[in-house]
Order: sequence, then structure tokens, then C-alpha cells
Amino acid sequence: MKRKCYISYKFEDKHYKKRIVDKWGGEDFIDRSQQEIIDSDDPEYIMQQIRERYLKDSTVTIFLIGTKSGENYRDPEDISKGYDSQIIIRREITSSLYNGNGNSRSGLLGVVLPEMESKIYTGKSTCECCGATVTFVNINNDTVIKEFGQNYYLKKHASSKCTHYGEDDRYAVLVRYSEFMSDPEKYIEMAFEKRSMPIAQNVRVRNFE
Repeated sequence: MKRKCYISYKFEDKHYKKRIVDKWGGEDFIDRSQQEIIDSDDPEYIMQQIRERYLKDSTVTIFLIGTKSGENYRDPEDISKGYDSQIIIRREITSSLYNGNGNSRSGLLGVVLPEMESKIYTGKSTCECCGATVTFVNINNDTVIKEFGQNYYLKKHASSKCTHYGEDDRYAVLVRYSEFMSDPEKYIEMAFEKRSMPIAQNVRVRNFE
């Protein structure tokens, strides 16, 4: 089944967004990344408004992870103006994860753009406990926005003796851009299904700062 998706991305990565929409777009993608400032100090109201105005009808948010998508990234020009470089994608992803007052939480899919692959995927090993191949993934505030990172490494099953996280221990789904482009429905569906899995009860969402 086709899912309606909202694409969250930095302006510098708009060409990747365009490629995705050109190849797989139509009614399955909602391109509304630009937002006007919502004049309110009430975090719940702000999240409601973003969902109603910009995320309405979408069930999965696709977060394009580029070189300027980290929580700690600040553009020098933004710093001089006192502007938060990440305010747009922060609010988009926070609002996507918000669940309440008639708004249902979206699935969250991170697509690692080619320029970031070597910084995020750093190697593999075999788990001595279960024998699974484990990919080392560098997800932190330097590589992704906080809401994605804290919902990727979310909550390990208490019964697991392994030190690594399993897919059921994460709410956010992660995939390389090349893999996504070859089979987007596979990964979109994975993110969509997370909404009804037990791990969804542990999703972390912060108030806007």
C-alpha cells in the first residue's frame, strides 16, 4: 500500500529531495518544508499547528540526513543573526513524533545521503552472543537532529543478553540513500509499521526550545 510521506530536509539537500519526488512522488509525497513562524509559547499548540498545517494526512516522515543535519550544526551566518540553524527540521521531526489531541504519530525514516555514509556507517562485526552481523552506526548530535538519534537508540529488550540494539529496540528506521531509491516502499512500510509496535510507547519527544 502506498503511504503519504512528508520529507524533512536541509535546503542544501533539496536536489536529493527533488530526485526522490521526481522518481517516486505524486500523491505519496507531501512537499511542504517551508514553515511560517507560529506565534505561541505553548509547545503543545505549536506541535498541533505544524501537524495540522504541514503534516496533515502524512503517516511517515522521511528525514534526509546530510552534512548539515546534525543537532549541533550551526551556520556561521545564522550565528551572527542569532538564528537557530536547525529550528525548521527540529520542529518538523518533533511534530511528526507528537501524538495527541487528534494527531497520530508518524513513522520516522532516516535516509543517509551519500556524503554522510562514511560518517554514519563505520564498520561491521559479528555478535559473540547471537552470531548476528552488527553494523556500527554513528548516530549522535553531530550527525542527526536529537529527535532522530534518541529514537534510534531507544530501549533494549530487558531479556536480551546482547550488547547491540535490535530492530525492535528502535522506533526510527535508518537506510542508505542508494538502498532507499532502489526500494522506497520497503523502508517506508517499515517506518509505518513502527507506529503500532510496542516500541512506539517509548518514543521520546521534547518541547520546543
